[in-house]
Parts: sequence; C-alpha cells; structure tokens
Amino acid sequence: MRTTTALATALTFSAALPAFAEDCTLKVGVLHSLSGTMAISETTLKDTMLTLIDQQNAKGGVLGCQLEAVVVDPASDWPLFAEKARELISVHEVDVIFGNWTSVSRKSVLPVIEELNGLLFYPVQYEGEESSKNVFYTGAAPNQQAIPATDYFLDELGIEKFALLGTDYVYPRTTNNILESYLQSKDIAKEDIFVNYTPFGHSDWSKIVADVVALGADGKKVGVISTINGDANIGFYKELAAAGISADDIPVVAFSVGEEELSGLDTTNLVGHLAAWNYFQSAETDANAEWIAAWKAKMGEERVTNDPMEAHYIGFNMWVNAATAAGTADVDAVRTAMYGQEFPNLTGGTAVMLPNHHLSKPVLIGEITEDGQFDIISQTAEVPGDAWTDFLPESAKLVSDWKALDCGMYNTETKSCVQTLSNY
Repeated sequence: MRTTTALATALTFSAALPAFAEDCTLKVGVLHSLSGTMAISETTLKDTMLTLIDQQNAKGGVLGCQLEAVVVDPASDWPLFAEKARELISVHEVDVIFGNWTSVSRKSVLPVIEELNGLLFYPVQYEGEESSKNVFYTGAAPNQQAIPATDYFLDELGIEKFALLGTDYVYPRTTNNILESYLQSKDIAKEDIFVNYTPFGHSDWSKIVADVVALGADGKKVGVISTINGDANIGFYKELAAAGISADDIPVVAFSVGEEELSGLDTTNLVGHLAAWNYFQSAETDANAEWIAAWKAKMGEERVTNDPMEAHYIGFNMWVNAATAAGTADVDAVRTAMYGQEFPNLTGGTAVMLPNHHLSKPVLIGEITEDGQFDIISQTAEVPGDAWTDFLPESAKLVSDWKALDCGMYNTETKSCVQTLSNY
C-alpha cells in the first residue's frame, strides 16, 4: 500500500512539472535561401544558426531541452517562403523561426506567421513601415542605416547629387521613397536625385553606370546610395571599375554589401567605397574576437562574419533568455518576456529589445579595404529602431507599442489603433 501511494504521489508531482522530459527537444526553424540569387547572402545565415544552436546545446540547451535545427530551402522563391514557413509551423511544429533576407520574402511569410501565431526573428536591414506582433526585427530600420548613411554623404563628403540604385522590390522602393523625401527636406532638388531599379540577378550595368556619371556633368559631387541585393552587386561593382570610377570620383554607400558579398572578389577597385551597417567584422572588442574565433573554428579560417549574422546572434540569445525567463517556449509567453531584453552586441555596448519589436543598435559606416574587410570610419551610440518613418506623411503619425498599447500602428492624432495601411 505504501509503495502504491508513493508511486501515485510521484506521478502527481511529475504531472505538475513543465512538459520538458529529460530527452525533450525544442525545434528552431531556419528559413533561409540555400539556392537561387540570394544564396550568396543567406547561406551564411543558415550556418550562423547552426553554430548558435550547437553552442547553446553545449551549454545544456534551453529549459533542459536540446535544440534541434529544422532547415528548409525556400530557394530565393518568394511564394515558396510562405509554403516553407507553413511547413515549419504546421508540420515540424517549430517553436521559433529565424529567417528571411529580402522584404518581399518576409511579406510573403507574414500572413502565415500571423495566422498560425508563429514567431519570426528577421535579421536584415529593411524599409520599416511594418510592425507585426509575430515578428522581432533585429536588423536595421531606415533610421538606423539609410538616414545616417545619407547624413554622412551630406555632412562629411559634401555630396550634392544622389543616385539611388536598387533592386526592384519593396525594400529598395520604400527606402528610396523615404530617402527622396528626406533629401528634399535637406534642400536637395528633386532633379538632383536619380532613381533606378533593376531585377534580381541583373548583370548589364553599363548604361546605368553611364547615367550616374552623366549626373555629375555639371561639376556637382555625385554619390550612389545602393539598395542593390544579391549577386547583382558583383556586376555593378565590376562595371564601376571598368568605367574607371573610383570612390574618390563617385562614392557608393551600400546597404546590402558586407563581408560575405566581398568574400572571394578582387576588391582592388572597390577600395574606399562604403557600407552602412550596425556591425563589421573589423570591430575591435573582446566579444567580437570570441565570436569570430568560434565561427572560424567551426566553418573554416576563410569564412567571414557580417551584420545579419550579428543580428541573428543577438536575436537568438534574446530568445534563449526570454524563453528561460518565461519558463516555456510558448510564443505568447516568450513575446512578453522579450520586451526589455538586453544582450551585449559585438561592437561594444548593449542591444535592447524595444516594445515596437525593434532593437536599439549603433550605426557604423565602413570603408572597403583591399582584403575585403571594412575600416570603421564612423560609429554612433545606440539608436532606437523606428518602425514608422518620420519622412512619409501617413507614417509620421504612427507609433508601434506592443507592450503598453498592444498595437503596431497606433495613430497619435486619432488616438486609435489603425488596422490597415496602404503600404503595410
């Protein structure tokens, strides 16, 4: 009788514990293109997630559970991203997803994530103008990259005419709309702003480069702000070099070119051109040195680090800490625990998750060096990410606050939560 009672007591006690058995597993979805035009950028992010998961498992996992990576390949096919996201949540039952690069792929995934109440950590700079309860945006918003880079061109380089060159999809178009408005507020005439879009994988840059050169025929200083994505960058920079254009002649600041995109390229003719990010491999901090060493030990000495990797590094560690604090990997509980999460970034300082699902991050301007790295020539203190820009009329009156207002589009004029917006 005593044995039976003891067994019943043990069963009752075990039933009251969290549902994590000794051999339990938490599943982490990895949604990055491993083929197609974006593989040049996204494959590294898949490898980053595998590295982070291995490191966490070596520490004992999360909530006593080992982490299992569930990797899918949406193949740079934007509708396929939605299908793969649904597969991750509905079939594989992942607890969280880390993924996407382009905004068009993220917007493809967004309705699926919201319908199924999934959780996505998005690690790449983007155009803003979005705030979802189911997404944490760990890359830069425009006020953490595009606006500071433009200020650098205006204030430090004295640029008088601007060529806004982008790949033809939502991120470059929205970013350039913001920048056109911003530049005009800075007294740059509309006719001194040249805007051009090309398809993914575009390779013939001769006419576009000639048009950019022609922009400076009157002697005014021209600069290029590039939102060109993927392997199209290779042809663009080659054409600049072929045309004899140096960074002294027409400087380029890129928002989607980092160490990975430069890896393996002859950068001789790219020296002096710029990129704006929140992280560069060349940052001299102990935390960065430790991360680089771990990365190269796992992936090979030739592999480089870059900004979206750091965004995954921060986002993943915040998710681990939020799940630990919540005592569960449940999406709603983790979301609540994410607000105010802090984690050291790799450039010195601390990233903070804001109630608008964006991070507070520093802004860095880097100059391309011959070895494919960046010399950091400007770095700010942490800048809070803004989901809604101040430079588009409809967005200027919106704020995002999922903690206090439970709203991603709160209209400060009507004091109400907006349900739809034309560019949302």
